[in-house]
Amino acid sequence: MIPIDNYIWLSTVLFSIGVLGVLYRRNAIIVFACIELMLNAVNLLLVVFSNQLNDPTGQVFVFFIMAVAAAEVAVGLAILVMIYRKTKSVDIDILNQLKG
Repeated sequence: MIPIDNYIWLSTVLFSIGVLGVLYRRNAIIVFACIELMLNAVNLLLVVFSNQLNDPTGQVFVFFIMAVAAAEVAVGLAILVMIYRKTKSVDIDILNQLKG
């Protein structure tokens, strides 16, 4: 049996890596991947606490979160493809030029 502290530390590290990726990277695809990493860190904690408390509610929430995340990725990547066709780049700084 793995102690719950290890899961909490792993989730904290994964979430921190995701936050750093969102804050410091300029590539929109990597930013989306980091957002998904943060979402999976939270999902890991939900499953661990759900298992610890013998309550399946957390696992049900994870199922719905994963479904919404899949839809978010599909829409986000479709938007990125359209942006790439217009600008030939997925750099976040270039997106400011699309205002006009």
